[in-house]
Amino acid sequence: MYRIIKVLNNNAVLAWNKERKKEQILLGNGIGFGKRPGEESGPIKDAKVYSLVTRRTQVSALKVVNGIRPVYLEAAGKILDEAETVFAKVSHDNLLPLADHIALAAKRAEEKKSIPNPFTPDIKVLFEEEYRIAKKGREIIREMTGQEITDDEVGFIALHVHSARSDEKVSETLENTRIINQSIRMIEEYFGIRLEQESLGYNRMMSHIYYMLARIRKGEPVKADLNEFVKVKYEKEFESAEKICQWIAGEMKKEVPEEEIGFLAIHILRVVNKEV
Repeated sequence: MYRIIKVLNNNAVLAWNKERKKEQILLGNGIGFGKRPGEESGPIKDAKVYSLVTRRTQVSALKVVNGIRPVYLEAAGKILDEAETVFAKVSHDNLLPLADHIALAAKRAEEKKSIPNPFTPDIKVLFEEEYRIAKKGREIIREMTGQEITDDEVGFIALHVHSARSDEKVSETLENTRIINQSIRMIEEYFGIRLEQESLGYNRMMSHIYYMLARIRKGEPVKADLNEFVKVKYEKEFESAEKICQWIAGEMKKEVPEEEIGFLAIHILRVVNKEV
């Protein structure tokens, strides 16, 4: 059972879930039409239900809802719907953070302002499906608000989509992307080359470092040790990997298992030698 708290528009209502004892946002075509605050209702047919979770500290979810135009909530809901057609699991807890970002992005577009996202090329590689969904999100935002957001904003929305499918905070994903980006730059500097971003080896390298960071955060060990073999046979690649792992340990303030060095060195070997 729901008790209507506020009708946001014809397609969105804020309601109290009596069973779960918490506020929720319900989105769906026409579900708000004719509804009034205080009215009680059973399950609303075809309504998508979203929890009120905000990433802003010391700001209530209700305050965020009241500060966001309903059209941005609807746009966020449609983007999460797109994500659900691709991924098996998409969290509905990400509606408010995504809507909040869309509202800010649309405002920047209206004011002809932009914020740079230096990691957009990396996001495209690391989170290809999420970026594709975010590009559809740009079309949704254009149709619903009339504002055209930039490629950099699409990159940020892709991070929100990734957060919804992985439960990884957007800030953590962005930090991982920064570390991966700098690791790639360190490889290029060490070998005096420019890596081909479109190559399969480059994609594999970025994915490897991403999952390596996840293992480090969780304290998960690597199940095999290639260090002795790689150190002897591929000395330069091993030395490069060792420097990167030392740098990552400092950035993350976590110990990087020595076994990670050998695995990273193998990926460096592949990308430097343009092996696929």
